[in-house]
Amino acid sequence: MGSLTDTEYLVRKGIFTGHRWLSFVTPPLYIAFVLARRGPMALSMNNTLRATWVGGGTGAAVGAGFEYARSAFSNEDVVRMRRFNAAHNAAVIRAEDHSTICALIFSMFFPAFFWNQARLVHLILGGAGIGSAIGSWNYIGITNMGPDSPLQALLPPVPTSPGSPPPES
Repeated sequence: MGSLTDTEYLVRKGIFTGHRWLSFVTPPLYIAFVLARRGPMALSMNNTLRATWVGGGTGAAVGAGFEYARSAFSNEDVVRMRRFNAAHNAAVIRAEDHSTICALIFSMFFPAFFWNQARLVHLILGGAGIGSAIGSWNYIGITNMGPDSPLQALLPPVPTSPGSPPPES
């Protein structure tokens, strides 16, 4: 088993990653399930938000269990290297920052705008889950639309001044 500190750090990362990804996937899956099974009249804000935060909690538990099992049965040097890589990966840290900031904003946004639509606990926790997913989407969009992204090769070149032809590639 790896050192306890490294394992705890990786389990915390697993909790956050599991929560973020299942908060990302749960709302569309729940909405599709309800629409397919019971129709549009059965869809409610309260149940959708509850499914979102329960899905996020399930993802956190699964992420923690997976990461603990992975770290518990690995060599100590491998666990230490994985912790070092996780702690110094700027892209993952930025993605987590985007997700956390949007989760905090949306946990305040949902109760303010949808006060009578659902229970307060579902508004706060479900709003945080949806905010976490939106923060992840935001980071993915920023990463893929920057000047060095692979999608820039697909876009036509932008003229440098009005009236001038685009540069030849």
